[in-house]
Amino acid sequence: MSNSAALAPSSRAAVFLAFSLICFSSHVLAAGHPHYADALAKSLLFFQGQRSGRLPPDQAVKWRSNSAMSDGSAANVDLTGGYYDGGNNVKFNFPMAFTATMLSWSIIEYGGRMEGRVHDARAAVRWATDYLLKSAMTTPGKLYVGVGDADADHRCWERPEDMDTPRDVHAVSASAPGSDVAGETAAALAAASVVFRAADPAYSRRLVAAARDVMALAWRHQGKYSDHVGGGVSNYYPSYSGYKDELLWGSAWLLWATKNSSYLNDLISLGANDDVDVFSWDNKLAGARVLLSRRALLDGDKRLEPFTRQAEELICHILPNSSSPSSTTAYTPGGLMHRRGNVNMQYAASASFLLTTYAKYMAASHRRAFSCQSHGVTHRALRALAKRQVDYVLGDNPLGMSYMVGYGAR
Repeated sequence: MSNSAALAPSSRAAVFLAFSLICFSSHVLAAGHPHYADALAKSLLFFQGQRSGRLPPDQAVKWRSNSAMSDGSAANVDLTGGYYDGGNNVKFNFPMAFTATMLSWSIIEYGGRMEGRVHDARAAVRWATDYLLKSAMTTPGKLYVGVGDADADHRCWERPEDMDTPRDVHAVSASAPGSDVAGETAAALAAASVVFRAADPAYSRRLVAAARDVMALAWRHQGKYSDHVGGGVSNYYPSYSGYKDELLWGSAWLLWATKNSSYLNDLISLGANDDVDVFSWDNKLAGARVLLSRRALLDGDKRLEPFTRQAEELICHILPNSSSPSSTTAYTPGGLMHRRGNVNMQYAASASFLLTTYAKYMAASHRRAFSCQSHGVTHRALRALAKRQVDYVLGDNPLGMSYMVGYGAR
């Protein structure tokens, strides 16, 4: 299996747990649990706490104020805004863009079930994409990919309003390629363009135009950004899986956003056939396969049927071995998926999102079941497993304890 080799420090888990609970909460609200809406609201509130830059008048997290107002000045550009990473004051665009992509995907698929929170969810996406637009469009031929010195920042525990650590600016370009971060940035901008297509058409057009440009940079100048960018990136968010997965992921989102067949030709040409059983900020193959299966199942595009088969192979790896002889995923005695000893929730969360989303595509296309060897798998079984993960996170576990800060009695 192709897994991301590194274990992210626990401070980073917060970002992934928050976006995952948004996905969890939104895609199971209809099940009737009385507290999912509360979990969704608090998940969205988390993003306000992570905001960098000049805060808006409707900022709900009142103990935060403006910060990092000179970001970008080291390169004579404006890179204010965006989100801080986990428990530190660095802006890492690679995981930030992935978070924005996943927030957008959750709104696209489940915004109708967010019970009035879709405006807040869009605002969370826009806070990221406004910054990513600056990163992408400020200097022709260059993509800014982060602000801060991660090593210095991690040695100094201070709130962003008071920070005095270096605010170095990092970028990729033709001479310092970064197809991985460029592909993910393109995915984020393209996915957000779908989110804002009806709500703000002019903004949607800006997003998709920028996504096209960034994706062109990713294809034209190929390489791993962590081979060229300093600031501690190689110690914190290197691209272990390479960049082919982001080329596939970004092209898949641009195919959806533009309907331009050139992106279909690009992604088919990649031949990205690695066997995977994890979906994360580093490795996007699993997500791209589920995303592309949508077009195969709902639109009948036979050219994408190989991605449907790969998506189902992925799911067979995720299911417990009682449901799939080809399972590669361990489960705790309480029923939680267990991928890694550190920040495990992000892997359980992202896998559950893919399960529920593929189940949605199955139901919409009247695909009753597929097989994991001799075991039949229905869309209802996938939803039930994803719901079990949600409920575990929110307190239905052997300890009776919520793993979401601020939610639940314990």
